[in-house]
Amino acid sequence: MTAEKPEPAFHIFGAERPSRFLITCDHATNRVPRDIGGGSLGVAAADMARHIAFDPGAAGVTKALAAALDAPAILSNFSRLVIDPNRGADDPTLVMKLYDGTLIPENRHITVDQIAQRKAALYDPYHNAYAELAARRPDTVIVAVHSFTPCLKGRTPRPWHIGILHAPQDDRLSRALLARLEREPDLCVGDNEPYLGHLPGDAIDRHALHMGRHNTLIELRNDLISDEAAQTAWAQRLAPLLVAALNDVEKG
Repeated sequence: MTAEKPEPAFHIFGAERPSRFLITCDHATNRVPRDIGGGSLGVAAADMARHIAFDPGAAGVTKALAAALDAPAILSNFSRLVIDPNRGADDPTLVMKLYDGTLIPENRHITVDQIAQRKAALYDPYHNAYAELAARRPDTVIVAVHSFTPCLKGRTPRPWHIGILHAPQDDRLSRALLARLEREPDLCVGDNEPYLGHLPGDAIDRHALHMGRHNTLIELRNDLISDEAAQTAWAQRLAPLLVAALNDVEKG
């Protein structure tokens, strides 16, 4: 019997598209590879469907936004609970044991060697492919798409429809995009909300800030992108705003 071919650590869409934009989705899926706990982290299905396991709706927005911009997209193909590609390799939250009140049984007693195995099988291939895509042209602009839950357990509801996260090292594109979004009368826009900018070693830090590339990170409230129609609508709305914001930056 032929062994099953392992699932890839990432998916790329539109690799040959010419746009300088690169659209990324670090938390695209809640998939757990079969060789980790038999495909389960011991977390209830209802919890695996929550934001703790992935960014609901973000994958659809990513693919639609990339298509609207004629740009390539890269999406992770493993749950953030397996190993989080939007964390630095030495970040203590790289493999979470508890998230928003939910214990992750398969991670509870994880060893250094097991983390290294997950890193080699999933995290490193994703970032290697990400780096290769970003290097395809010298003027790449990285747009990271994420989503956030309307309310963490026991916390105040979050009013923002969309948040733009940025780091002080280079917030030019994010500031220009924020200025454009804040002119939209129907939107509640978060400036580094619902949480602050970036962490050292995270995906934007690694692939954009350290490389001098224009960048921004978009957070959409996940109840607003719960189906394909909503995901496409947001992508169609964001695409021209991103193009205009980039023009604003480069015009000075």
